[in-house]
Amino acid sequence: MDPNAAPTLIKVLGYNNPAVAATATQGLIKLGRNIVPTLLISLNTGNYGARAWIVKVLAALRDPRGLDLLEHALIADIAPSVRRSAVRGLADLDLDESKALKELARCCNGLLQACKDDEWIVRYAAVYGLERRLSLSALTPSMKNKGRSMLNQLASEQENVKVVRLRASLALQRLCVG
Repeated sequence: MDPNAAPTLIKVLGYNNPAVAATATQGLIKLGRNIVPTLLISLNTGNYGARAWIVKVLAALRDPRGLDLLEHALIADIAPSVRRSAVRGLADLDLDESKALKELARCCNGLLQACKDDEWIVRYAAVYGLERRLSLSALTPSMKNKGRSMLNQLASEQENVKVVRLRASLALQRLCVG
């Protein structure tokens, strides 16, 4: 696929047509990480649809250059689907464990914050993300303790959504085995 297609594909994300946007999203993902700078400067903050699709592309590309935008989307976006995609991105960013301790801590802090989101789907995604990040050896003991504590809280009756409780319990089981 031609990298010069990126601006057109990004423009299409703003149309009110989910089928076309999904196709454009797949095209952007196929273009790879070279388009991350273009995505970052092309974000249309006034268009929820375009914002959601761009966050989804950044999460799928797993490029650390998207960290600032993913954090901002998690904190500031009103749409649960955008926040959920941002959480998924924080869970899956490709970080060099030995060199990116600050970025890893930022991802974990974002995931901990997402565990307190009002929307259950965001909390569910955050549980997945915490499980993924807590399995990394580079995390500090303090961060591991905070993450396990949050998972324990979400696995308890304090969490009112059963599927989130069950997912948190599963994460804790997997972390104990691993």
